[in-house]
Amino acid sequence: MKAAKAALREASLMRRDALTAEMRHAFSKEIAAHGEAAIAFSPGTIIAAFLPIRSEVDLQPLMHRLSERGAHLCLPVVLDRQTICFRQWQPGTDLVSTGFGTRGPGPDAAVVDPDILLVPLSAFDSRGNRIGYGAGHYDRAIARLHEKGCNPTLIGIAFDCQEVANVPHEPHDVALHAILTESGYKNFKT
Repeated sequence: MKAAKAALREASLMRRDALTAEMRHAFSKEIAAHGEAAIAFSPGTIIAAFLPIRSEVDLQPLMHRLSERGAHLCLPVVLDRQTICFRQWQPGTDLVSTGFGTRGPGPDAAVVDPDILLVPLSAFDSRGNRIGYGAGHYDRAIARLHEKGCNPTLIGIAFDCQEVANVPHEPHDVALHAILTESGYKNFKT
């Protein structure tokens, strides 16, 4: 199963990498518009987002819109090779290098448990199964949240070109509640 996931990951990331910077920028703006309209929450809800690495979706336009609607935002921070946490962040706050090629809030920012988790991924299918980047950071973070009694809404963030016919899944894999791409927002769980 690892080999099948690795092959799907590689092919999907190659398609994503083939998008021009202009396409990624335009699609990220479309994702922000769809996400603003579709993601329901009350003011004060904690939403975990992420800043783009490599050719990922740029969530900054969506993050600003969610913040304007009253969301409290947080970003992932790599603590070690196995662990990420989510630190509180507001647009305009300074960021520091946080590992894995990412930037995020510094150690003075509060660690929080998100109510909604915007999840980066390399591939997804029409049933809400996802393939991450292979390090398992989000799988472990989601498992820790569940162990604490938290049950965040999991929304995958991707470009349409990252969809595959079937993601092989294992018992520890947690399916997404929804996916957000440039063509819209799709709920998997009702």
